[in-house]
Amino acid sequence: MSRRTQFLDRTLTAFLSTVERGGNALPHPGTLFAILAGVVIVFSAIAARIGLEVIHPGTGELIQPVSLATVEGLHRILTQMVTNFTSFAPLGTVLVAMLGIGVMESSGLISAALRLLVLSAPKRLLTFVIVFAGVLSNTASEIGYVLLIPLGGIIFLGAGRHPIAGLAAAFAGVSGGYSANLLLGTVDPLLAGLSEEAARIIDDGYRVNPAANYYFMVVSTCIIAAAGTWVTERIVIPRLGAYEGDGGEAAPDILQELSSVEKRGLGYALLALGVFVTFLLWGTVPADGFLRNPETGGLLRSPFLSGIVAFIFLGGTLVGVAYGAATGAFRSDADVMNGMGKTLSTLGTYLVLVFFAAQFVAYFNWTNLGLIMAVKGAEALRSSGLGGIPLMLSFVVLSSFINLFMGSASAKWAIMAPVFVPMFMLLGYTPELTQTAYRIGDSTTNVIAPMMSYFALIVAFFERYDKRAGIGTLVATMLPFTVVFMLCWSVLLVVWMWLGLPVGPGAGLYLQQ
Repeated sequence: MSRRTQFLDRTLTAFLSTVERGGNALPHPGTLFAILAGVVIVFSAIAARIGLEVIHPGTGELIQPVSLATVEGLHRILTQMVTNFTSFAPLGTVLVAMLGIGVMESSGLISAALRLLVLSAPKRLLTFVIVFAGVLSNTASEIGYVLLIPLGGIIFLGAGRHPIAGLAAAFAGVSGGYSANLLLGTVDPLLAGLSEEAARIIDDGYRVNPAANYYFMVVSTCIIAAAGTWVTERIVIPRLGAYEGDGGEAAPDILQELSSVEKRGLGYALLALGVFVTFLLWGTVPADGFLRNPETGGLLRSPFLSGIVAFIFLGGTLVGVAYGAATGAFRSDADVMNGMGKTLSTLGTYLVLVFFAAQFVAYFNWTNLGLIMAVKGAEALRSSGLGGIPLMLSFVVLSSFINLFMGSASAKWAIMAPVFVPMFMLLGYTPELTQTAYRIGDSTTNVIAPMMSYFALIVAFFERYDKRAGIGTLVATMLPFTVVFMLCWSVLLVVWMWLGLPVGPGAGLYLQQ
């Protein structure tokens, strides 16, 4: 190893140690939101005392801070604590979507579909298919981390290639490609709900559809899969060299082909999916379709788009039950309900997080601090002279940096959305565009962020094939993915804004004045 390489390794290790210490110093996200809620109360009193105020740029109304450190404020905090939680937009959407995905996961459908996708790929397309499958696995939340990533290492080892390259390719798709997909997953309604709450600081009636970034996500899927393949083949594999094994590594599991029962189950699931898609097409394709807007006949603000979470639940339940019934995984309705319950039982920490996040967002709205900060921030950005594209690229970089210290996408957005969504709205940009820029930054640094919840698990996967592997090994392997993904996604965003394309159904780039 050259001196230059040793120096770079030492520098990287020192940087990662600093990041890790900084991240570990942060409290639990739930505690963080509780602290922030308290900070809002204190700052509302200070802002009210010093007479901080702004003029609403849209209505001309004088906006003044409302102190919660009063008897009236205390009464409001106590009497609306429950409704803050139960009416929090992301809560219901995530729970409903997870019910349908839980049926697919507990039936074994998702596992079988991913294995079929990877095993049926031609050898020359193996890397692309692994990255692509990693991106698609995000529909089912964390299953890609526990299933596809170790599968990538096993497949590469079986193909005579370096297994760590297979791990890296899968990890890049699952984590680095978190904001790309061909399908909607649980994170889409969650982020959309947070964006909607933040947008209503400016516009009480603003709605953000869970499919708000769908067009951008679909195009991103192909680009990220191709970019991940290029990095794996041109950078990661040459750097790793030939795999000579490590005396202490565990013997790889035998990757089994799908059984006849699983194949039959996939056939029934595909049939059920065809029926469901036919139903959706019947309701949306005809000009008078029953899922179109009954007043305008369009798809914008139609029952189809407004009910997208319901369709995730219904579609997931239908294909999951079809697969489970065919394979014997579901022998009664109780099995289906238990599958839903098992998935929801993993959301205990999320519910705690949402409770405190809901209080923080509510206090932020009540005090007018969000609106005041948005107006002041918008004035500062406007005076800076930066155009839309530089502003959005700057926000991408900011989001990617914050992601190094705080791993949860929803927790970060719950903090950032009430500030940046209204701020960019006042500059004329839609919440959907701001959410798109955030998701780019949040995804690209996932693979090098020690605070990401599955980071330690990925290190353990690396150690399976190289006992000397550690955090530095993982980050050094994945850093090229971060750089290339950031460049590709930023270029795509620039082109998208230059062409003026909508990022999703009914989700343009600029607010109508």
